[in-house]
Amino acid sequence: MPDYFTRREALQCAAALWGVRSARGQEAPVFSADVKVVNILATVRNKTGSLVGNLNQDDFSVSEDGRPQTIRYFARETDLPLTLGLLVDTSGSQRRVLDAERGASLRFLDQVVREKKDQVFIMQFDSAVQIRQPLTSSVGKLDDALAYVDTETQRQLRMQHGGGTMLYDAVIQASDEVMRKLTGRKALIVLSDGVDLGSYGTLKDAAEAAQRADTLIYSILYSDPAAYGPFGGHDGKRALERMSNDSGGSFFEVSREQTVDRIFDILQEELRTQYNLGYVSDKPITISEFRNIQLTVGQKGLVVQARHQYWAHR
Repeated sequence: MPDYFTRREALQCAAALWGVRSARGQEAPVFSADVKVVNILATVRNKTGSLVGNLNQDDFSVSEDGRPQTIRYFARETDLPLTLGLLVDTSGSQRRVLDAERGASLRFLDQVVREKKDQVFIMQFDSAVQIRQPLTSSVGKLDDALAYVDTETQRQLRMQHGGGTMLYDAVIQASDEVMRKLTGRKALIVLSDGVDLGSYGTLKDAAEAAQRADTLIYSILYSDPAAYGPFGGHDGKRALERMSNDSGGSFFEVSREQTVDRIFDILQEELRTQYNLGYVSDKPITISEFRNIQLTVGQKGLVVQARHQYWAHR
């Protein structure tokens, strides 16, 4: 959902978030025409890293720029519609791991996407950014599109005067041109080694674009150690961690112990075990700015994963 709403959008938001409470006979809230709802998607884990899905509204506290706020909307629905963007790094450094990424992605989408309810688009990036499949609820179309996600040919590389990896530009484009226009639960899944070569935007631009679009980023670091020669020299872990942490998503790294298929299993569980909270800021918006959010839980030993700021748009 966007960080602020018209009256109609706020009513739609409330209907989704208060579905459980309304079913129990509680009265839905009444909104003024200029209501601005700040929405937070969160997951909670215990000391062992297991997801915790049985918390209530009273277990959470939220503050904005250090000021306590009142949580007015709460749901732990696992059935809310989901919009996903699958962003696949198809630069030369991914050539030898791309088949594994494609296969795991296909199995993940087959398991997660509910036709006529969830929506997914597929984007690939190398020396250019290209949408392979626009938003669709058809698993068949997504499976077909994945077959065409591939690295650049030698001819294409010659035409481009060498390769590139426009990671930041892909995140910016996905956020600004697709996700920002939508409401509901939204997430980008980025499959990459995290190395950016050639983007016009910066890492900061990419992280802020996702925040403005109210979109989580789940980064999966999948690198080929031999892609950059015997001495390596490129490390994209920090960039992927930054985008995931800033947006409230998660960072994963493929290893012998944690395969890409296992990571997608964890990601699927996380997407289905989210808390949806909302509040109306006590401070009117006079200028457009980022505002800090701190979401905590009262129970000891629990860790909250959520975004740390939102874009307050005047």
